[in-house]
Amino acid sequence: MSAGTRPPQLPEDRYGRRGDRESDRRLKVVGAVCGVLALGLIVWLGSSYLIRETKINGAVPTFQALSDTELQLHLAVRKSDGTAGSCTVRSQAEDGAVVGLADFPVPAEGSSYDAVVSLRTTARGTTAELLGCTPE
Repeated sequence: MSAGTRPPQLPEDRYGRRGDRESDRRLKVVGAVCGVLALGLIVWLGSSYLIRETKINGAVPTFQALSDTELQLHLAVRKSDGTAGSCTVRSQAEDGAVVGLADFPVPAEGSSYDAVVSLRTTARGTTAELLGCTPE
């Protein structure tokens, strides 16, 4: 090679190359679309969480087996004022078999409901699990 020769150039448009401006524009459009989709997903997840939280939620913080046929449990429910509903509680034996299942009504008054309730079982219950609360 002599000092006056140029390195070989690839033929233009042969390999599908585009100009830098068009590539930058396409990259910006793809980034904007991904950003809008991510923002939409965050808004959807947040709003569904808030809607689910404001209706009726409960927990069973403590329970005690009184006998082989009865389980006493504390039912704590948070809800919107004026929302009535019911909460479903399940008890299982040591081997995992379901020994008790009941729906407990939640009155509409107040924004919370705490009660100690009894769950009848067919054998000694070793768990008290809140399956869920549903508004009426």
